[in-house]
Amino acid sequence: MLLVPDPKVVRRLLTQFASLQIALAESEGLEGACELEDVSYTLCITMGTRNVYEAVAAADALLVARAGRGSVVREPDGKDGLPVPV
Repeated sequence: MLLVPDPKVVRRLLTQFASLQIALAESEGLEGACELEDVSYTLCITMGTRNVYEAVAAADALLVARAGRGSVVREPDGKDGLPVPV
């Protein structure tokens, strides 16, 4: 049986990964590099890959696939009338 990671967790990890890459590019120090390494490792474990680039690709594919099957809800006030994927 293949376990599928929770899309909320995957989305959070991708956000952290991207934010830390930006912070590191802006030279925010060694602490950012250590955090990036930790998040990269967690993303790899979560997605079942050995390399962070494969993990990001797998995470993106998972989120796209889930978005295609997601439910649709309307804005509570109905002001725009457009469906919002969940």
